[in-house]
Amino acid sequence: MQNTIYFWFRRDLRLHDNHGLYQALQRAKTTGAKVQGVFIFDTQILDRLSNKRDARVQFIHQTVAGLKKQCQDHGGDLMVWYGNPDTIWQTLLAEHPAAALLCNADYEPAAIARDQRIADICAMAGTSFSAFKDHCIFEKSEVTKDDGKPYTVFTPYSRRWKAHLMQNPVSHYPSNDVTQHLQVIAESDRSPMPTLEEMGFEAFSFQYPETTVSQTLIKEYDTKRNFPSIQGTSRLGLHFRFGTISIREKLTKALALNETFVNELIWRDFYLQILWHFPHVVAGAFKPQYDRIDWRNNTEEFERWKQGKTGYPIVDAGMRELNKTGFMHNRVRMIVASFLTKHLLIDWRWGEAYFAEKLLDFELASNNGGWQWAAGSGVDAAPYFRVFNPALQTEKFDKQLTYIKQWVPEFGTTQYPAPIVDHAFARKRCLETYDAALKSN
Repeated sequence: MQNTIYFWFRRDLRLHDNHGLYQALQRAKTTGAKVQGVFIFDTQILDRLSNKRDARVQFIHQTVAGLKKQCQDHGGDLMVWYGNPDTIWQTLLAEHPAAALLCNADYEPAAIARDQRIADICAMAGTSFSAFKDHCIFEKSEVTKDDGKPYTVFTPYSRRWKAHLMQNPVSHYPSNDVTQHLQVIAESDRSPMPTLEEMGFEAFSFQYPETTVSQTLIKEYDTKRNFPSIQGTSRLGLHFRFGTISIREKLTKALALNETFVNELIWRDFYLQILWHFPHVVAGAFKPQYDRIDWRNNTEEFERWKQGKTGYPIVDAGMRELNKTGFMHNRVRMIVASFLTKHLLIDWRWGEAYFAEKLLDFELASNNGGWQWAAGSGVDAAPYFRVFNPALQTEKFDKQLTYIKQWVPEFGTTQYPAPIVDHAFARKRCLETYDAALKSN
């Protein structure tokens, strides 16, 4: 297999408009090599998951099974492994030397470190290693200020992003036709795929969001996106997260339909470049002075927040929706995050970790950015004293209580708990606590 080019599927689980796969196929075309796809269920990630009925793992498993079937339909196969990528690539390249290993880039600090280790393994084996931009429109330092420094405020970043797009239109990568350049694998030699059970997980029935949305939804996105009781958002986050759809294709369509939806795609790029330039945000505040906040971190109150039993119905509805479906409406995400950090003075990292455990569309850059925005410690230009009032948010965005009644049926009865804290008291306590922290040395 020295005439083989490996393509490592990761957060790009599709054959169409896949940049790295396209580059692998082009290289195969010019060199006469064959492309062999690989996917690895990474034990370094899976072993950290305590929930063995994880809907995300099942989604990945189902999607990879579909990819494997597509490769087999073209006469080849997708190698699917379960283990440590470092060990697997070291063994695979030693046993089956290859010309190259290609993949698409990942921008999370742990992934960057992993890819550097894999690049070193490839160098030792005499195999070239290359990663390509596929997960976002613009990456790293493609959109910067005139002095080359990264933007830390969204609005000027988005303006420059749009100007950059005008000068650098989106490219598409026709990677669907793999027939001529795929490594041919006889049916008898095709490798089995590890089952969920063999990896320690359980299969269960779950309804995943569709990969397509109507043009009408996108056209009306700016007027309907803030109301959690209606289908006003795309729910494509899961598919962007694992690359089952192309962000380039979605952007191309959205550009002609709705600027507000386009702005949401720009937010993804914005938070990714923040993570790239400021990796310290993974463990600490973007603005370090906010790490001086004296969080209350009351564990009993945190449990009530997680269970949706705070006595604030819009907060409780959001948490129950999350726990039941793995999804929470974007407007409600801001409300529940503000409530945890500002009303209860619980460290944003606690909430971020809980979202990371529960959200189908969990993505480190966006999740971290959103939580730090809510806590006031992130890149938002607004001052820390913005504290969402759950009652006003309900009046604006769920006035008929449709969303609340769907998820909190006991609201309005004696079974519903009293508010965990008074809003006016909580706001005053929050502002005093933040003020003290920011004035301290």
